[in-house]
Amino acid sequence: MARIDVTVRGAGIFGLSIAWECARRGAAVRVIDPEGPGAGSSGGIVGALAPHVPEQWNGKKAFQFESLVAAETFFRGVEAASGVSTGYGRKGRVQPIAGPEALKLAEARGEGAKALWQGYSWRIEAAERFASWGLSGSVIFDDLTARMHPRHCGAALVAALQGAGAEIVRDGAEEGRVCHATGVAGLQALSEGRARSFGSGVKGQSALFRVEGLAELPQLFIETLHVIPHADGTVAVGSTSENSYDDPRSTDAQLEAMIEKVRALVPPLAEAPVIDRWAGVRPRARSRAPVLGAHPDRPGEFIANGGFKIGFGMAAGVARVMADLLLDGVDTIPPEFRPETCL
Repeated sequence: MARIDVTVRGAGIFGLSIAWECARRGAAVRVIDPEGPGAGSSGGIVGALAPHVPEQWNGKKAFQFESLVAAETFFRGVEAASGVSTGYGRKGRVQPIAGPEALKLAEARGEGAKALWQGYSWRIEAAERFASWGLSGSVIFDDLTARMHPRHCGAALVAALQGAGAEIVRDGAEEGRVCHATGVAGLQALSEGRARSFGSGVKGQSALFRVEGLAELPQLFIETLHVIPHADGTVAVGSTSENSYDDPRSTDAQLEAMIEKVRALVPPLAEAPVIDRWAGVRPRARSRAPVLGAHPDRPGEFIANGGFKIGFGMAAGVARVMADLLLDGVDTIPPEFRPETCL
């Protein structure tokens, strides 16, 4: 490659998506990650692309909504370019309703969705419609939520980038416009020398079950657990949330307790074998929103960090606004996401 227009440091979902959007628009791109693609939290197994509730609307929720709507076109484009499935599917989400107060709140949020979700719905239905999950009573069903297989998605983005002539390396020089999408390590580096932390890592653990026949079901959100049927005949369950931990990549009794809990709650998983266990640390900015824009410590460079639990759901929107900024100097980043909100 004779020249590089954009260098992206970090090969998680933000870094790879930004790199792909820039390459798709014709830029020459280099991605640098010393551990390789998907080595951090983006190499997990859950992949819930779920919206915030349709109430108390703000810039963050609006941006996430737009990203979720754009996700299908974005990831289908990745699949077309790479020939590799991302595992994307907008199958919706089911949530059991526990009691009269929860029902009343669900009804109010359904009205909010009519006003805010531009044709997508949040509605109350009989659980019998989703009999395969073994639910009873009433449930919330929303048709905006989608699924993604994180590992498959990462592989598809890598293949698409390579097909477009991009470099993906473990070490190399920075050339052109530089974007730092370096996850937990990047947040820690930004915190050094500041009175307040810029952000931190939150460990999560998840499990993957082998269960045939559920791939077309909507995902299930039950008692804080995401239960995601993937297209390949697996079902992912996650995640724990741990602010304190000794080993960032080891699974432990907290995951085993989660597995026992979901077996008791979800009949199709009661006897299903666990075929994989995962642990990793997700980057959470102090603002609790993605951090996008001018790098606060590197003049002329940029940052995209803090995806935490919504990184895959935000990826299409983050890729768009960062490519606009990197390639054209056009800044459409919401005020809630700017680095100064963390300072």
